[in-house]
Amino acid sequence: MSEPAAVTTPRYLKTPDAAVHLGLSARTLEKHRCYGTGPVFRKLGGRIVYAIEDLEAWAALGTRRSTSDPGKGTVHPAKRLPTDCVRR
Repeated sequence: MSEPAAVTTPRYLKTPDAAVHLGLSARTLEKHRCYGTGPVFRKLGGRIVYAIEDLEAWAALGTRRSTSDPGKGTVHPAKRLPTDCVRR
């Protein structure tokens, strides 16, 4: 009898799967990538992929306990940032 194949969790997700993971549309995630407001991504050949830990870290920036909690970071909307807020 052969051993069952081990089920592995993917380390990287393509844009549609990453968007589902975050609860966003793929188009919103693409806009975040273009504006530089989204999670860190990798370009492997012609493919864009996201590491799951990078998606989790980006989403964690929006963690708040109340509406008055300033949090540790900001998850910006998927639109162009004012020039004084651009990440470098």
